Amino acid sequence: MYQLKPGTPDFRGATWDGHGTNFALFSAHATKVEVCLYDEKGEKELDRIELPEYTNEIWHGYLEGCCCGTVYGFRVHGPYEPENGHRFNPNKLLLDPYATEHIGRLVWDPAIFGYVMESMDDTTFDERDSAPFVPKCIVTDQKFDWSGQPARLGRLRVPWDDTILYELHVKGFTKLHPDVPEDLRGTYEGLGNKSVVDYVKSLGVTSVELLPIHTFVDDSQLLERGLVNYWGYNSIGFFAPDPRYAARPNYALNEFKDMVADFHDAGLEVILDVVYNHTAEGNERGPTLSFKGIDNASYYRLIPGNERYYINDTGTGNTVNLTHPRVLQMVADSLRYWVEQTHVDGFRFDLGTILAREPNGFDNRSGFLKAVSQDPILSMVKLIAEPWDVGLGGYQVGGFPPGWTEWNDTFRDTVREFWKGGSSAEVLTKRLSGSGDIFNFMGRRPWASVNFITAHDGFTLHDLVSYNEKHNEANGENNEDGNDENLSWNCGAEGPTDDPEINKLRDRQTRNMLATLLLSQGTPMLLAGDEFGRTQGGNNNAYCQDDEISWVDWSLREKNSDLVDFVCRIIRMRHRYPILRRNLFLTGEYNEALGVKDVTWINANGSEMEDASWDDITMRCFGMLLDGRAQQSGIRQRGKEATMLLIVNDHHDVVQFTLPECQGACEWRLLVDTNHPEFKDEPSFNTKEEYAVTARSLLLFVLHSDTAH
Repeated sequence: MYQLKPGTPDFRGATWDGHGTNFALFSAHATKVEVCLYDEKGEKELDRIELPEYTNEIWHGYLEGCCCGTVYGFRVHGPYEPENGHRFNPNKLLLDPYATEHIGRLVWDPAIFGYVMESMDDTTFDERDSAPFVPKCIVTDQKFDWSGQPARLGRLRVPWDDTILYELHVKGFTKLHPDVPEDLRGTYEGLGNKSVVDYVKSLGVTSVELLPIHTFVDDSQLLERGLVNYWGYNSIGFFAPDPRYAARPNYALNEFKDMVADFHDAGLEVILDVVYNHTAEGNERGPTLSFKGIDNASYYRLIPGNERYYINDTGTGNTVNLTHPRVLQMVADSLRYWVEQTHVDGFRFDLGTILAREPNGFDNRSGFLKAVSQDPILSMVKLIAEPWDVGLGGYQVGGFPPGWTEWNDTFRDTVREFWKGGSSAEVLTKRLSGSGDIFNFMGRRPWASVNFITAHDGFTLHDLVSYNEKHNEANGENNEDGNDENLSWNCGAEGPTDDPEINKLRDRQTRNMLATLLLSQGTPMLLAGDEFGRTQGGNNNAYCQDDEISWVDWSLREKNSDLVDFVCRIIRMRHRYPILRRNLFLTGEYNEALGVKDVTWINANGSEMEDASWDDITMRCFGMLLDGRAQQSGIRQRGKEATMLLIVNDHHDVVQFTLPECQGACEWRLLVDTNHPEFKDEPSFNTKEEYAVTARSLLLFVLHSDTAH
């Protein structure tokens, strides 16, 4: 049926050329590799063929007549010596690390373990065949009609200083969407539905950031409790979109590409949350699904001198070994694949510190970071790090090199604490002005700070102002999981309440934090649904909840349409006024040549803040004056942007704020008052006039005069 030829080691995975398929698999320590071919459902093995060639540690062979759509897996022979780091077991069917499509779901049967699972001794050897219980790979055709897409690999290249991220879950965002056909809800095709894309576009955000879509595994302990790994941070296939989000069987890859094209047609970028730091195979007692059985000693970081055990800087059991050149190559190949073949616009790297770990710890000149920075494709896409892990020295916010942006949890915590009544005004000024104390080095720009107040992990914004405590009982862990320190405030009642004053305060606090996020220097990231009050009922760790706890409730969009309008209005202002998203860090230093300061901090009496005022811990109201005459780039010339005044008041009472004088100024126009979100006619006020700033509120003014720019 097939004619076996030597093939080539040049392209890893299964490469179909229209006449046959080339198979190539890296394994430095294997003694033999077989490719097993299955029927179209992946249930019956049809053939087993030994790859004939071994070149540069790559096993390879070409099967003429092996066509697109063929279902396959590998069996890899070699020593089973856990004490030396080797866990080869040809009784286990293995996923191709480079497979671009999968079929089937994992069944947690004892046969999927390389050792006799019942013995709990990972040095034993299990002879049961795992094939009936594991997903399998599909040979794919990479051709796709990208006609009409932008040139240059289909990427949109939204400038960083204009970027607003919108984090969402592929399934949860559309599972309850009334305008998406029921059979498409929760799928790639459903996410690309015009009504969904149009809504995201209408918000004014520029880029959707998708929680992990690489093929992943549901943990056995979750399934036993009737739960799943909903977020998807448990990857097993770095080149394949998970088939669970496909509307049609064996069509996940093309559906994903269609979805990207739909977002691109609307001018929206697509960014993937990727998990290269660990895999679903766990520690020495985990299953053998792919890498562990292909070449455990190469793919994973093992404890030196005791290679039976895994280094666990991820907290998940294992750590991918990016110090190995072939493993590093696999990750780089994966990233390029998603850019070149699916046209995604960038990546957010889960536990990004792991990727930059060398044997001596985190290194911002690590092999991975250097490989990405010099790559002509990867260096041009958006790169976002989650700059921490659980290993020693794992917290590295601000530690990544130029070209990278980073999730800034300092922004999150400072803003939460300020509006709760905790952090000082002076600390907040650093976050409002782009966190230059963290990122202003080596020519990095304010957009290097990805500002967020909420994300998938933790409270939603609605819950942040509604709960003092987490309520994770549905997770089945006695409410012991999730973060206990949320810097949340329920405004006077735990959870839902009919008290109108409490609800009024919660609404204002919500607007305060949304406005702070969107009006601060840096790159804002909005959690999907926060713009209309999505709730998880106080669950701050909904990683395992594939149900109404996690799914976006679209009925809230209509119920809280005023909040949606408020968010859209703030975002329009951010796009309209470039001074709200400057390319230079605000320093407050006086520019002798221009005769201006880029930012001046204003006291409630209308004068510039003095040191004594900052030392006053009771001072809870101040202004941030952004002078439009200050230079906006490295060119030493006077700016021509609008001059704006941001006022924040976390005092429990009204503060009379004197609007400051400005050169040639006639009046200040009010754009935002979170106590009066209905303001749309931009009322005007004279300089030196007092404005009653409501307790716990935020205001934004723009200067209007004959000489103002």
